[in-house]
Amino acid sequence: MSADAHAAHGHGHDDHGHDDGRDHGSMKSYLIGFFLSVVLTAIPFWLVMTNAIENKNWTIAIVVAFAVVQIVVHMVYFLHMNTTSDAGWTMMALIFTIIVVVIALSGSLWVMYHLNVNMMPVHDMRNMP
Repeated sequence: MSADAHAAHGHGHDDHGHDDGRDHGSMKSYLIGFFLSVVLTAIPFWLVMTNAIENKNWTIAIVVAFAVVQIVVHMVYFLHMNTTSDAGWTMMALIFTIIVVVIALSGSLWVMYHLNVNMMPVHDMRNMP
């Protein structure tokens, strides 16, 4: 087989580039992602350290909201995930991961709650000396 025939069949190619049609990001997109990550970390840190909001439940809700936004920023700017990547398989993998994490977290919280309720000693005031 000639060299041209090998090239036609995909054998013996010297193309070691990573141009597979996917977006690998640019320096600008990485810097935007980094800046957003720093801001999305600094604001909740400031909220907690300065006790800027008196209500702790609101503080927790805001910190969790910032964490969710930061997860999205990381997926978009650093993992380059979108709905068109790999014919939607990355989105399917993300959905599966979210389902597994929700099951693991809710199961863990359920077990810890029931352990706390059922295993903590009960102080019976009637039998105290």
